[in-house]
Amino acid sequence: MALKQQSGFTYGALANHIWSFAGDDDRDDVNVSYLQPFLSYAFPSATTVFLNTESTYDWRDNQWTVPINFGVKQLVPIGGQPVQFGLSARYWADAPENGASGWGARLEVTFLFPR
Repeated sequence: MALKQQSGFTYGALANHIWSFAGDDDRDDVNVSYLQPFLSYAFPSATTVFLNTESTYDWRDNQWTVPINFGVKQLVPIGGQPVQFGLSARYWADAPENGASGWGARLEVTFLFPR
């Protein structure tokens, strides 16, 4: 994870790799990389706009899965509890033949518990 915050912007990337090295022989081996670069801007009104991708690469099947996400979130206090509401769109730039494709949407509600 690498992250930088500056003048309302947050940007960086999260990456990991998972692979099998033991386990039952009747299960398929796993060899997958994950990459999530991200960029967001938070306005003084507590509204945030963002763009990211949550890409995976399957090294066994030589296949990318690349959803591109963009949207907006709004932070609101409800009875003293900060709650963030978000709405985003997702476009599948690449996916396995039997995987997701086209456009999608996400609606989210996140309860925040600051220290």
